[in-house]
Amino acid sequence: MPSICGSPVWVTPRSWENWVTHYESKGYRVITPAYPGFDIEVEALRENPDVIANLTVPQTVDHVASVVESVPTAPIIMGHSFGGILTQLLVASGLGAAAVVIDSAPTEGVRTQPPSQIKSLLPILSRFSNRHKAAGFTPKQWHYAFTNTLDEAESQTVYDRYAIAAPGSWVFKYGVFANLTPGHQETWVDYARDDRAPLLFIAGGADHIMPPAVNKSNARKYRKSKAITDYHEFPGRSHWTCGEPGWEAVADHALDWAVAQTSPREPKAVPQTP
Repeated sequence: MPSICGSPVWVTPRSWENWVTHYESKGYRVITPAYPGFDIEVEALRENPDVIANLTVPQTVDHVASVVESVPTAPIIMGHSFGGILTQLLVASGLGAAAVVIDSAPTEGVRTQPPSQIKSLLPILSRFSNRHKAAGFTPKQWHYAFTNTLDEAESQTVYDRYAIAAPGSWVFKYGVFANLTPGHQETWVDYARDDRAPLLFIAGGADHIMPPAVNKSNARKYRKSKAITDYHEFPGRSHWTCGEPGWEAVADHALDWAVAQTSPREPKAVPQTP
């Protein structure tokens, strides 16, 4: 069964490189589709972030959905951070055999906003002009928002290899103001849908930008659905949980849970009438 992984917006599919190797060693085919404009190297995006400045969520969802639909067998879908929103949107449209969201950004209607999340996003929100361009973090801001469980040198290494700017409009429109705009926005999902794939939320206990409270609140939105929704928290892990030391435990838990949801269930024994 294939696995399709979606990235946060401040990195590219390169961020999944360890997971790809890890899953392929277990015999899985792994697809990490780049969002439109993100299909070039990190270094090139740093040179010209304008190529992704005007990207929209619907364009991105349509692109990733086309990849999912091109796979002959319904895949496991995984998404980290904003990739978690995209994963939820894909699942809500009926795609995937099972889905895992890791440190997910919240879909519309999730109103929990802990102080550390606001502080993490403040570098983007503090300049209103960022809503019209690609905006990123300085190494110090990145350390607080993404890699707070690493020391400064380790965080800098991660920043140098993975960090890029991202569409600032996504933070303004979907990350903060989605719940203030009348009517359903582009990150709204039908939380009550029963005929969707099983969904697991994984949170990092030390995550600043998408703290456990956000993921718990997001998971609770599905409480009226008869479909499976689970939650698991890894204590002491940052937003960079997919890459920081011990990432294998997160990857294995995500895969094991998803495979268990897609495995045929043994029929229950039926009592025989004497």
